[in-house]
Amino acid sequence: QVSMMGEIVSDFTFSHEVFGEGFYMVEIAVNRLSNFMDYIPLMVSERLIDTKQSYIGQKIYVTGQFRSYNRHEEKKNRLVLSVFVRELSFVGEEEIEDIQAKSNQIYLDGYICKTPIYRKTPLGREIADLLVAVNRSYGKSDYIPCICWGRNARFAAGFEVGSHVQIWGRIQSREYVKKLSETEVEQRVAYEVSVSKIEFLES
Repeated sequence: QVSMMGEIVSDFTFSHEVFGEGFYMVEIAVNRLSNFMDYIPLMVSERLIDTKQSYIGQKIYVTGQFRSYNRHEEKKNRLVLSVFVRELSFVGEEEIEDIQAKSNQIYLDGYICKTPIYRKTPLGREIADLLVAVNRSYGKSDYIPCICWGRNARFAAGFEVGSHVQIWGRIQSREYVKKLSETEVEQRVAYEVSVSKIEFLES
């Protein structure tokens, strides 16, 4: 479950069609408390909004789900993440303050599907990377990368594959450089959940 508010920073681009319903991608900029911007891709049905219009600069509030799919690229699969929008509304200046507090929230209920990777930064900050599988109602799963810090990282480092967890946090974006060959690199963006609270559920 995702709720977020952000400013539209791109036009809509066609993604795919299901039973005659077109789905489009659009990007929003979401403010962190540190005033850093996260750029989050949204997948929106043409039934929710006129996707032929440009809304760049307008603020919207959306609720939906964080979803993943595997895109096949150069002999390997790449995990592609986006927020699948269920509800969408435009936000006026007077509403921004009220919504700001819940402007980027996510709740996940899922299972650890890879052994957690625990590490320390050169400055001694503790980090644990998790991959959480969240089951949809009709047999598919979404695979959501999560990052824990400090006490949460120490706690999560001990989880085994198959552990049932609940996670609260926010979606963030970060740029990285992917080495394609000896001479070629590509600037890419990764999306992950920055975990503020995590609970282990006894099976």
